[in-house]
Amino acid sequence: MLDHFTDELRRAVDDRDPARLLDTLPRLYGAARSADGQALTATLARLGDLFERVPVRIGARLGVLCGALAELGGDPEPVAGPLVAELSDCLELAGAFAAHWRSATGGEPPEPVDDDHEWTEAVADRLTAAPLTREAAVELTDAWSLAHLRAMPVVSILQLSPRLRHAVPGRERLIAALGTVLDERPDLESLAGLLRVLDNERLVVLHRPTGRGYEVVIGGIGDNFQLHTLLADALSGPDAEGLLEGVRPDPEWVRGAADGPVDPGAPPVRGQFNLVDGYGKWVWNEGRPADIPRLDGVRVLVLDPPPYQRSWSPGRLYPMMRGSVRLRRVLPADEAAAWLAKVAPEAGVPA
Repeated sequence: MLDHFTDELRRAVDDRDPARLLDTLPRLYGAARSADGQALTATLARLGDLFERVPVRIGARLGVLCGALAELGGDPEPVAGPLVAELSDCLELAGAFAAHWRSATGGEPPEPVDDDHEWTEAVADRLTAAPLTREAAVELTDAWSLAHLRAMPVVSILQLSPRLRHAVPGRERLIAALGTVLDERPDLESLAGLLRVLDNERLVVLHRPTGRGYEVVIGGIGDNFQLHTLLADALSGPDAEGLLEGVRPDPEWVRGAADGPVDPGAPPVRGQFNLVDGYGKWVWNEGRPADIPRLDGVRVLVLDPPPYQRSWSPGRLYPMMRGSVRLRRVLPADEAAAWLAKVAPEAGVPA
């Protein structure tokens, strides 16, 4: 059945039949919900060449379908290149829209409305004073309205695939295109955050109260709330020699921060440490691991006693992304002492 609807979709593209395309997309998704990973991957491989052959708005819907197939278990790699290229095209045009809008009106760009033809026509009317041709004004307005929809499947595949987070096709262009519009579009911040996620990244972690040190490897962590929880789990004792006592987090918190479901009734996570970088600055839980600066070429995190009680909701910023902190080794005492001698003294509470 999945092959049948994929064939039908391709025929609709060949026939340039938008109505049939739009009718087939949800039917294909319905058939995909009962398919296995191999069939889903094969379907994704057959969809990648369609993007350049369909109208802009249908291409956005096709992208959402591809993201949904990846979420069901298909390998997103066959469509990663087209999805990112289409998104980059869209963001570059959206950035141009914002610039032209300010020039034409002197005001902030309007709140985008997804896939609304009447809204697009009305907004494009105001852009023609930029000056732009009517066709160019519609193209820019379409990009502005579809940017979030275009971003959705890329957000999905980046959560699902560490390989793509590391080497997504067109990564540098995507980052540059996103930079042209991000200040105007807070709805794209989740995409920006995913492009900064660290995978297979080494951290040196120093527990100042005990003088102990650790080398850990992190991956798939969306923010420092998640890092905080998983660090406490990775470094907690008392059964393993050299680990920390009294910091073991509730298993529910750990599951929610790693890859498990979040129990709505789970108690708030309690912070175990105050996170500080090697230069003495506080590392805020609201930040990201990529914000932690390097010291002697390595990201260094110092664990100080919490100056006050912190708590936050369990879970993770990106629900489909598996987060991990793996303890690679406990540092020998002399190595830990050498690192502690390099870092700045314990910081006070920022003013």
